[in-house]
Amino acid sequence: MTVKLGVAPIAWSNDDMPELGGETPLEQCLSEARQAGFIGIESGGKFPKTSEELIPILNKFNLNLCSGWYGANLRTNTVDEEKNIIQAQLKLFKDCNSPCIVFAEVSGSIQGDPNKKLSTRPKMNLEESKKYYEKISEMGKYLQDEGMPLAFHHHMGTVIESQDDTVRLLENTDDTVKLTLDTGHMLFAQGNSLEILKNFGERVIHIHCKDIRKNILEKSLKEDFSFREAFLEGAFTVPGDGCIDYKPLFDILKKNNYSGWLVVEAEQDPAKANPFEYAKIGYNYLVDTLSKSGINIYKKY
Repeated sequence: MTVKLGVAPIAWSNDDMPELGGETPLEQCLSEARQAGFIGIESGGKFPKTSEELIPILNKFNLNLCSGWYGANLRTNTVDEEKNIIQAQLKLFKDCNSPCIVFAEVSGSIQGDPNKKLSTRPKMNLEESKKYYEKISEMGKYLQDEGMPLAFHHHMGTVIESQDDTVRLLENTDDTVKLTLDTGHMLFAQGNSLEILKNFGERVIHIHCKDIRKNILEKSLKEDFSFREAFLEGAFTVPGDGCIDYKPLFDILKKNNYSGWLVVEAEQDPAKANPFEYAKIGYNYLVDTLSKSGINIYKKY
């Protein structure tokens, strides 16, 4: 089996807080991502929104588009409304041969509100959950038919945050609803990524390798930080710089014959955590740990 290594541009420029890395050119991000060793990058706010513009830039730096974030509002929108909204990004991702779309539910999310504690995140009652699972299943079938699988992203501050939320989503939706497993968000929500991989390995088609600084995680939970406060404090970092041991996770990926992307992602203040240096730390750690698990890495662009 062979996996592909990608990186998220959020370390260079933060879309939720443009003042973090706002002055960093897209070309610097792409160049440093490739120099660090990655062959793929997820989309970001500074990326062109048409394939006619984006593909030449990615080709210039020998990078593939390995997915990207889509913030949905299916709790409030109809499925048809959401289908209409996603069209431009869907076309872009299809044209760029992205493997999937990282689909998150942001309706009511508090992830971007510095004044709302994580304990106040939105939740769905049983009745709303049933309706939501029907909607997301319909969306999953639609995107699969379009050749762009829906890889649902559980995320702090949203209605699908915890391991229990994630398990209920997977158990109550059509199997066209796949999963982006984010190791950092799962640990932050006090969940267990190993259990998700063991029990729902066939649904996991995309992985965000986000690490956690344990002392800041504990402080964030104890003091009930907002999501923004937690990441500005330094809760997130790259693999190899935090508390997550990826070897057991990769051993399960080997058993599951996973052949998708592993994407290094960590929201950090680039003024405090140099994106290029941390990208190299994450890449080198993944290469070393994957080797120990007997997993090969696809090297070609």
